Amino acid sequence: MRTIPIKAYRDIGFLTSPHARTLRILAEYLEPEARFQREGIQDTVVFFGSARTCSSKQAQKDLEAGRARGAAPDELDRLQIAVQLARYYDDARELARLLTVHARQGQDDRETFVISSGGGPGIMEAANRGAFEAGGRSIGLNISLPHEQQPNPYITQTLSLEFHYFFMRKLWFVQMACALVVFPGGFGTLDELAEVLTLIQTGRSAAMPVVLYGTEFWDQVLSIEALARWGTISPEDLQLFHRADTPADAFDYLTRNMRCRRQNLPL
Repeated sequence: MRTIPIKAYRDIGFLTSPHARTLRILAEYLEPEARFQREGIQDTVVFFGSARTCSSKQAQKDLEAGRARGAAPDELDRLQIAVQLARYYDDARELARLLTVHARQGQDDRETFVISSGGGPGIMEAANRGAFEAGGRSIGLNISLPHEQQPNPYITQTLSLEFHYFFMRKLWFVQMACALVVFPGGFGTLDELAEVLTLIQTGRSAAMPVVLYGTEFWDQVLSIEALARWGTISPEDLQLFHRADTPADAFDYLTRNMRCRRQNLPL
């Protein structure tokens, strides 16, 4: 008896092979697009930042535990820095809460925009958590990594996505963004910040407000002003972002400068 051949689009062996890479890339564009249309989402405020940041409460608890067990000086220094960094988790949580409350003041049942994060722990978790605590939906664009990054528990279940390709994940960060908030972070955060600023600078992405949050951190890590002094960017490029150090300042700047595609009106 002859075996009926498997259709190509149902052949898992083929779909996960190098020959079908283009199909997998396309799927990571089309499936999110269909999902966001189904959920009625057109605009997002994107939060970037470190996955290694925890809440002030957890950081202080870890420091006290380190002291109690007689941790080495270098470990205590690291735990103390974690306490300093933790304020940004708390601020991201509060800013996401404020923005979500604002977004839910529209005339229908849908938010004007939703919070979007990378879906993992740290600042990403804080952003989703703030939206959750305000009673709103939020997006998590997670990525499969060798060291597993699990989706945080505050993402709206129907808006929790898992990506294989970094560049497709980054596309969806920008595709619907009407604003961007960049908290202290590492290589990934720097990469995301530089890419978005480049897209805006070159006109390949619509202009949007970008908040660089945490002057103390960013002044030590990155001197964008030096790029202008050396002539590698134009002086006017320094206007592509706004510095903020409090949730209230960031909220005020964002709500004054965002434009929502859904209503085509200033927020």
